[in-house]
Amino acid sequence: MKQTLTIGLDAKRIVRNGTGLGSYGRTLANDLASIGGFDLRLYAPDKGRDDLRQQVPERENLHFCYPPDGKTAIGKAIWRSWGVTRQLRRDGVQVYHGLSGELPIGISRSGIRSVVTIHDLIFLRHPEYYNPIDVWIYTRKLRQTLREADCIVAISECTQRDIIELGHVAPSRIRLVYQSCAPRFSAEGNADEDEAVSRKYQLPQRYVLSVGSIEERKNIGLAVKALHHLPEEVCLVAVGRQTDYARRVLAEADRTGLSHRVLFLSGVPDEDLPAIYRCADTFVYPSRYEGFGIPIIEAIGCHLPVVACTGSCLEEAGGPDSLYVAPDDDKALANAITQTLRGADGREQRIIRSREYIRRFEGNDVAGQIAAIYEELKN
Repeated sequence: MKQTLTIGLDAKRIVRNGTGLGSYGRTLANDLASIGGFDLRLYAPDKGRDDLRQQVPERENLHFCYPPDGKTAIGKAIWRSWGVTRQLRRDGVQVYHGLSGELPIGISRSGIRSVVTIHDLIFLRHPEYYNPIDVWIYTRKLRQTLREADCIVAISECTQRDIIELGHVAPSRIRLVYQSCAPRFSAEGNADEDEAVSRKYQLPQRYVLSVGSIEERKNIGLAVKALHHLPEEVCLVAVGRQTDYARRVLAEADRTGLSHRVLFLSGVPDEDLPAIYRCADTFVYPSRYEGFGIPIIEAIGCHLPVVACTGSCLEEAGGPDSLYVAPDDDKALANAITQTLRGADGREQRIIRSREYIRRFEGNDVAGQIAAIYEELKN
């Protein structure tokens, strides 16, 4: 009879982050629990957000674990970096997986095998987008984590290349396992629910959608400029955390007479996102650099064509039937968007072929690859 492995997962982002790293962890944890053969223990510094934690329901083979006395921010940070290792040993954890690029200090000396998922090394590839102090801190954490890890998981070929080049890691230590997408983005929509969400956010009748933090690297300003070359009735809706960059983009849109065609939304709950995707004409992701670009997979799952930018890994995510342009060419972006608006020739064929392409990212297949890594580490 096959032995059940006790697996520890770093759950900080699972309970705190609505998208990105949080989505990755929640999808993987749920899929691993469905596979079976594991006793999953999710280690979080606190309970975080109820709505996020409840997306990973506790069950016979999945439980959340918290620090015994982590009541202050400093205490929680110390527990996550050092103290959690003692708790892992007491709980009989055999393999620990850092889901967001970090591992506890000293875990390599504890007898517990470790895996870390690296999503991107943008802070090393493009440090100009970060505070210099943050770059220093992130770099120190990365070097320590790479030393500790028994296995390093890269979520794209682009990230794998960056780990080898910038992290100075031997290719033999890295496994390429693409990120999975939450099943709700490929579920069939409900017209009444879509209409309710559209009214809730006062969505335009026709819009191009973008999802992701509205920060300089994400380059949403290019999509705003592209509106000059698109029909007047086509608007832009961008969903994500807003920064000073977002305010600058909105100010420029106002100056150039485009503000009535631009809608920025933040704090959108997970359950509303699929409907916002489904109500759009097309999806645009003009980011200058990404580790993978999961919103592209979400968009395709919701039956949208995709336009993205060249220069990083977005072609890996979107496949050959999405369209790609240079990250400073607003006219090329507008031309590509025009080719993907409702009614454009070949639009439906692009969607069908792209949906076939993203089948490689379906959750249980990804979880199966991660499960195989756990089994290998214990043999």
